[in-house]
Amino acid sequence: MISWNSSRRTAALKTVAVLSIVTAGFAARAQSLSVLPVNVFLAPGQNAASLTVTNRGDHETAIQIRPYAWNQPDGNDQLAATDAVVVSPPLVSIAPGATQVVRLILRHPAQDRESTYRILLDQIPPPAEPGVVHVVLRLSIPIFALPAVRALPHLQFHMESEGGQLYLVGTNDGLRHEAIRDIEIATGDGGKLKTEAGVSPDILAGVTRRWHIIVPGSLPLTNETLRLTGRADSGAIDEQVRVDAKP
Repeated sequence: MISWNSSRRTAALKTVAVLSIVTAGFAARAQSLSVLPVNVFLAPGQNAASLTVTNRGDHETAIQIRPYAWNQPDGNDQLAATDAVVVSPPLVSIAPGATQVVRLILRHPAQDRESTYRILLDQIPPPAEPGVVHVVLRLSIPIFALPAVRALPHLQFHMESEGGQLYLVGTNDGLRHEAIRDIEIATGDGGKLKTEAGVSPDILAGVTRRWHIIVPGSLPLTNETLRLTGRADSGAIDEQVRVDAKP
């Protein structure tokens, strides 16, 4: 099982560098991979899709592709190995400048709400070379499979003050995920508060998440009402949110 916090990239690459320590005097060599699409959406009744992986480096690279079920217990991203998605091929070598099509097959359709998965694409390090440390890449691609029923997100927000910290709390009691970006909290005196950088924007169906709000100086008082603005996949967010003390 894998737990991590991640941010969705808007470019064609979603890259997390996974690297050993580079000792002084050693060279580092990295391969460059791109994957399209960066998000996989399966419509109701659709059970197959494909990824196109391109090796933009100057050396052959081997990759392993594995599927995971993606959930957010306690609002945190968590991956668990699954056989609900079949990947073909799961292991492949790609020549410099070449492209590989990876087939994804969903074994079981989504039922009462959207099903969510992630594909982890890992480079396999080449044989060791004297004086060279190889940087290997991990690409994480989300899969969203819609059920036959009409599925929409439904978000509700409030603020919580806890232990001298301030949090935005969002509950998605809808049937589909939502992605929330550019969160900003306006205080009564005209101040602007933002979330920490590098936080995943996704809130899956049936999940409650908390975003830590960076507050310079004193916290807003409990029971104060603040203005929340942001950008969701379904449209703009602009509403009043109350600050409650967490029980």
